[in-house]
Amino acid sequence: MTAAQPRRSLGWLRAERGSVTVEAVLLAPVLVMLLVFVAVVVHRGVDARLRLDDAAHQAARAASLQRTPAAAVAAAQATVTSALVHAGLVCGDATVSTTTSASPGSTVVVSVRCTVDFGQALILGVPGSRTLSAEASEVVDTYRSQPTAGGA
Repeated sequence: MTAAQPRRSLGWLRAERGSVTVEAVLLAPVLVMLLVFVAVVVHRGVDARLRLDDAAHQAARAASLQRTPAAAVAAAQATVTSALVHAGLVCGDATVSTTTSASPGSTVVVSVRCTVDFGQALILGVPGSRTLSAEASEVVDTYRSQPTAGGA
């Protein structure tokens, strides 16, 4: 009777042969799809941050070219709006704050805050949104002409 028991255990071992391969073949596509969806979500966040940084830099440059602080604020706002639309970034509650002075050689600082919704990019509908912010600064041109006393 003791000789028959080892044969049964070997027969049981032979019947399970290849099951790990089948499990791996069935699970591999699911794991790959999960990794792809995670990569898409990460890419969406990185892409939104890069586009927002670019919009802030464009706005700071546009503001630094203006002759008055009021014109600099208006130019920064218009440039951010245009840059975000051109980049295809949909922002909820986009806010732009500009700090500047009229003197040549000073610095213009533009801060942009934007709420980006991640749910619109995926079939899975990743919940939630994230508020991103970017800041850029430019030096006002030292050799530009000053506004005249009568206006621009």
